Amino acid sequence: MAKGIKREARGVEGTSGRTVAWLAWSLVALALALTALALLLLDRNLAHPNAYVYDYWLDNTLAAISYAPVGALIAARRPSNPVGWLLCLWGVVLSIGHFSAQYAVYALLAEPRSLPAGEAMAWTSSWILPIVIGVQVFAYLLFPTGRLPSRRWKWFAWLTVAFVVAGLITSSFSFGANAGLGPIPNPLGAKGFSNLYDMVLNMLPILYGAVALSLFVRMRRAAGVERQQIKWFAYAAAATMVGIACAYMIPDTITTPRWFDRAGFALNLAVTPAIPVSMGIAILRYRLYDIDLLINRTLVYGSLTATLALVYFGGVTATQAIFRSLTGQSEQPQLAVVVSTLAIAALFNPMRRRIQSFIDRRFYRRKYDARKTLEEFSSKLREETDLGTLRGELVGVVTEAMQPAHVSLWLRPDKASKAR
Repeated sequence: MAKGIKREARGVEGTSGRTVAWLAWSLVALALALTALALLLLDRNLAHPNAYVYDYWLDNTLAAISYAPVGALIAARRPSNPVGWLLCLWGVVLSIGHFSAQYAVYALLAEPRSLPAGEAMAWTSSWILPIVIGVQVFAYLLFPTGRLPSRRWKWFAWLTVAFVVAGLITSSFSFGANAGLGPIPNPLGAKGFSNLYDMVLNMLPILYGAVALSLFVRMRRAAGVERQQIKWFAYAAAATMVGIACAYMIPDTITTPRWFDRAGFALNLAVTPAIPVSMGIAILRYRLYDIDLLINRTLVYGSLTATLALVYFGGVTATQAIFRSLTGQSEQPQLAVVVSTLAIAALFNPMRRRIQSFIDRRFYRRKYDARKTLEEFSSKLREETDLGTLRGELVGVVTEAMQPAHVSLWLRPDKASKAR
């Protein structure tokens, strides 16, 4: 009887697991299908001179094919964690917005009246953004456990719901909600709702600031696995912010050369999947503790690259200025570039060791101290012959390096001396 009940329970659990996985991957298929159709319409739109290129097509494409699969992987393996389902929904909503925008451009500008419901698709694309923001905020707020940081954060969850509802209502009837569609207006737009929609969007700094604060609160309280999970997300968020700054913020603030604009745009595209991938690694706990090494290497080689770039361009610029003042010629000799390149090659390893040592001392002090202690003990071990002294040294090294609550040392008796 008991065996029969257990078999039935396993069968129900297996069926439920297959249903959950099927639902999750069905959402991925929907997101990918809509994205593929959107790209097909984009290709048709580019062939028409009267068409308008949707501003965010590349960002939406990369985000949709990144968030939805990672979310399905999490949902299939951790169905009780709502973060996976939120990532799936994130990818689906982005694909809906992308598809509706491309459909509206094709049906209203490229080939007018060639497809039905063009204005309906233009209206659909106008109210997608509040849903995207709401899903994003909830995904960050519930990461990584799937629960709020504490009961005190319920007010913020309800505030986010209120933002989504107000954003849906105001964007549905606002002219300014279709900024990405250029000349295509919101078919149901009314004058008064545009100001209301702008007021709702002014809540974004509050929402994102509170989410960042919630992660900081989690980081302070977390230990062990949860702390490593938040490190993954923080690393990806920092990389994403660097990409956005290089692609948009810096070029919009100061005049930058063309190569910088292209590099910043490429960097932004490269780090677009960083946040969903980091959330997947964190929740599924795949190579979770590799984040410490990744952060260390990023700090070392990022600082090294910036330092060597400054040395190189500073050396070339100084050489050019000196050569111009001495000879009056604007073009510097090729020898200056060669010398600067050789100087960079000679400085690479010494600078790397110095930066590595500085970062270890500044950010990984305990590990750095433990390593130095073990190195000193290894040098003493080669010279020490007294067993009692060596025993005391070993206990002291373990205490200093590992800082355990208690240390005891047991030496196995020598069987050969007993036999005598």
